[in-house]
Amino acid sequence: MIISPNYKPEPAFLTLGQGYGDEVEAADFPKTIIRYRNDRAASEIGLDGLTDEEWTNHFGRFNPLPGNLMEPIAQRYHGHQFRHYNPDIGDGRGFLFAQMRDQNNRLMDLGTKGSGRTPYSRSGDGRLTLKGGYREILATELLEALGVYTSRTLSIIETGESLHRGDEPSPTRSAVMVRLNHGHIRIGTFQRLAYFTETELISKLVDYCLTHYYGETPSGSAQDRALKFLSLVTEKVAIQAAELMAAGFVHGVLNTDNINITGEVFDFGPWRFLPTMDLAFTAAYFDEHGLYSFGHQPDALHWNIYQLGGALADICEEQALKDVLAVYPEVYLRTIREKLLRRLGIKPKGDKIDDELLTHLNKFMTTENFPYERFFFDWYGGGASEDRAMTGPEAHHYSKPSYGEFIAALKSYDPVNEAALSNAYFLNGKPCTMLIEEVEELWSHITERDDWKPFHQKLEAIREMGQALA
Repeated sequence: MIISPNYKPEPAFLTLGQGYGDEVEAADFPKTIIRYRNDRAASEIGLDGLTDEEWTNHFGRFNPLPGNLMEPIAQRYHGHQFRHYNPDIGDGRGFLFAQMRDQNNRLMDLGTKGSGRTPYSRSGDGRLTLKGGYREILATELLEALGVYTSRTLSIIETGESLHRGDEPSPTRSAVMVRLNHGHIRIGTFQRLAYFTETELISKLVDYCLTHYYGETPSGSAQDRALKFLSLVTEKVAIQAAELMAAGFVHGVLNTDNINITGEVFDFGPWRFLPTMDLAFTAAYFDEHGLYSFGHQPDALHWNIYQLGGALADICEEQALKDVLAVYPEVYLRTIREKLLRRLGIKPKGDKIDDELLTHLNKFMTTENFPYERFFFDWYGGGASEDRAMTGPEAHHYSKPSYGEFIAALKSYDPVNEAALSNAYFLNGKPCTMLIEEVEELWSHITERDDWKPFHQKLEAIREMGQALA
């Protein structure tokens, strides 16, 4: 392996010592066929120069990267799953494989999914279906293009095993995935330590997170450091909630073990993008009561942050924790305004964001049952796109009298970049979407004919959209 100067290994997790994870071995797969390698993400950590053989060696066979973890580590955590506390979970089909600094000097984690059984697998086989990995690529690529702070799918390697699952036709193909994250420490990681009253280990983990994921030098008392940490995480997760809502994305399983302390969207399950604006829309067929429906996501994430506060209760006074957690709604409301304007590609003429526009936007989209992504495509650039929107396929919606208030409110805003409207993406007349029907259609080409061309064409379209929106 030729070492790139941009590859900067830093297995910082080892500095935590005992109590946070267990060394494990990766499964020995019968085949390793590269199905996806994200060289754009790999370039940020100096690994884009790997040959396919080297890529397979590290991300299919999990031979250690130079100067990195010599053995993978399955992390220990608990979590609330649909509000029920579960002490019997942890990295059951994944592990921390490596850590390194990226081009912005952030500590990044390479974590896996489908890499084999661990002490926390329980009755699971530790595997991942190829379709599960394929779906995560689509989710992370589109979220990234929409400007959402998300994990990136780095690698998918098909592994040649036949898996049986209850939620898709079986037997089905298997894969192992590697994701790139700015941290795999979860809210559930702290919950587990609190469950066992490991106060010293909690303080140590707080300092680790402050140092390595927030660039802060821990100072003051244990309570001071813990409150600082909670404040940073609260802000990040409130921003995450706003980004999910603006993107029209439904995560599906916002359990505390699926929320990391850096505020990235990760650990995807039965996700969906909204077909139309519907606050009650759910992604998971087993979410019978709509706990994680689209409209409940901000409250769900706020509740999760309270569980992190509870895990710090042996270090911090109750009122001090409540004071920190109370800022969540303010951060969320400020950010959702900013993110919706970003989606519309507009900025206020003055310094203040006028909620009148957003009120009319919400009213129109909820009453007209309008295609979510089409709306933001048609009106990207605000008033500068009126002619294009009014001659498009949904013009009959926009011509209704109830829509006039929205158009009038748009006049208080300017396009962020009017030149972007001449981008090929906006000239082709069709937004880039990722509805469940499209996911299944793309998958049918793979499962029926092993034809990956439509999938790669979709990835190209997503990235073209991302460039236009940037």
